[in-house]
Amino acid sequence: MAVVGAGIVGMSAAHFLSRAGWQVTVYDAGVVASGATGSADGAVSVASKKPGPLMTLAVAAVKFYEQLVATGILVDEYLPRSTFVVASDHEELAVLERHAGELEAAGVPIRMLKGAALMAVIGAAAPTAIAAAEVQREGHAVGYRVVERLRQLGGFAIRRNCRVSGFESSNGCITGVMTEQGTEPADAVLLATGIGSMHFLAESGLIRPRKGQLIVTDRAGADSPHFPGPLMSCRYLVSKGSQPADSAVASRSLGLVIDPLRTGQFLIGGSREDRDDRETADADVVATLLRDAVALSPSLAQLRIIRVFSGLRAATRDGMPIVGHVGGAENLWIATGFEGDGICLGPMIGRLCQQMICGESPEQDISALDAARFGLTLAAAA
Repeated sequence: MAVVGAGIVGMSAAHFLSRAGWQVTVYDAGVVASGATGSADGAVSVASKKPGPLMTLAVAAVKFYEQLVATGILVDEYLPRSTFVVASDHEELAVLERHAGELEAAGVPIRMLKGAALMAVIGAAAPTAIAAAEVQREGHAVGYRVVERLRQLGGFAIRRNCRVSGFESSNGCITGVMTEQGTEPADAVLLATGIGSMHFLAESGLIRPRKGQLIVTDRAGADSPHFPGPLMSCRYLVSKGSQPADSAVASRSLGLVIDPLRTGQFLIGGSREDRDDRETADADVVATLLRDAVALSPSLAQLRIIRVFSGLRAATRDGMPIVGHVGGAENLWIATGFEGDGICLGPMIGRLCQQMICGESPEQDISALDAARFGLTLAAAA
């Protein structure tokens, strides 16, 4: 079994496949977690998910993380916490109340905070904050640490700096993985290569890179702001498409999340840009995020910025991940296009891929993610 891609989805699939009895080799053109997994914010969160299949799957994915902790697989790698979605005006409050209702309908515990209760829980928020929804039973997991834990548990081989250029096939089945070092036999293949998945498919323009920029502060002191969990502006729901934009909100292209890290630092982010310039951090975007962060929590202004970086997410044409069988080969599957939801969904998707590949019925309904909706086929040259 060949898994192409050593991010959180590919490594999770390798873990569960090896425990199901497969002899698994993971191939990556770089090193483990060198793509989106390594530059993600680590949110295992339902708070920003769009109502429908993604929200339902995210609820199940959070519970799956809890199971992995209980069984010892991800012990100490998953931190349970709440997310606080904050409204700063009445228009945002309408968005917040609508989204909170949809989260509750999906079985997510919500606590609405206003007035004195709001200040008591997140007093570091600006006085302009008029309400917050505490989205409970969420968590945080550092993507590269999750992947490293799976690597340490072993059971499968990893081929780093080994680019897969294509596949050998016979009678409608893939028989080998072609690399610069030669062709190696494979009785099944899972593509978990993010944006790179398009190299192997006949379709074009289906997956595009979506850039995100993040800011890291220095460690907060005793007099610095302290939050019991990340603060998320309602505008983030609009920027991600989780909620429809009203007149004033529609012009806001950047969302905002202020995330207190275990190190005492803060991670500030929220940009979603259809640009392919991974190495560039844009001063105008960073300045806007910082202004918005200080507006939401004024005491952040006393902290220094020690790092700004960007990364690329794999975004699909319809905003939904792609998981399932690829036409043109009986033994080829794909799991890609998770954009900003890879850390949250990754371990569970790896498990569901293992079930599909083993001929079992996935324990979660992923029909909305089925690759068949695009009629994906293997590229002739691959």
